[in-house]
Amino acid sequence: MHPPELRDQAIAMHGNGVPFRVISQSLGLSEHTVKSWLYGERARRMREHAPRRRCPRCADPPRPLEDPESYSYLLGLYLGDGYLVTTARIPVLRVACTAAYPHLIDLCEAAMRAVLAKNVQRVQQPGCVSVQSYSMHWPCLFPQHGPGRKHLRPIALADWQEPIVDAHAGAFVRGLFHSDGCRTTNRVTVSGRTYQYPRYMFFNESADIIGLCGRSLDRLGIEWRMSRRNTLSVAKRAAVARLDEFVGPKT
Repeated sequence: MHPPELRDQAIAMHGNGVPFRVISQSLGLSEHTVKSWLYGERARRMREHAPRRRCPRCADPPRPLEDPESYSYLLGLYLGDGYLVTTARIPVLRVACTAAYPHLIDLCEAAMRAVLAKNVQRVQQPGCVSVQSYSMHWPCLFPQHGPGRKHLRPIALADWQEPIVDAHAGAFVRGLFHSDGCRTTNRVTVSGRTYQYPRYMFFNESADIIGLCGRSLDRLGIEWRMSRRNTLSVAKRAAVARLDEFVGPKT
């Protein structure tokens, strides 16, 4: 029979991200004993009543986000190529990043850590890297999650998200374009002469997400238009130069 203080210490170590094996070795316990404590009734009660310092939305009252700019960027990534799995025991936030742009993968991981994540994993897949993090509180921060694909359900900002996105519209559109957008060189031929100019394209099947992108571009004073039903275009020279301040080419 182990003293309750030892069990509480093991639970506290696990809450700080210490692996099972290190806990058992440090406290001189078997891994079986440690796991039984961590998933037992006492651990469940302690987690429920512990201060929720990692999630600002769970505070009473909810407190401001520590890094709203990183959150706006991560929200843009999520609305573009991210999804939140809530059917598992612990929800997992995943963002699919093209493997050809390692710098963007680093930015995605840094944003997750700045917003909430203690640990972030990179899962290699054909042509892409899935950047993911497990936390009970991702659903608190991304209320847009739900069953099915995003373009088949309404997507709207929560009341508490709107002032954050408005204040950091540049970071939000950077996340959107880093996920579902690109900066390309457009070529047109007029009277036998070929002209080329840079432009931005944002592709998304959700009219609501396209609308959120346009809303933030308007806030930044960037002119845009819809070139197709699911494609937003920024093509005028001044508008491209302005968007370059926030996005720029993918690297």
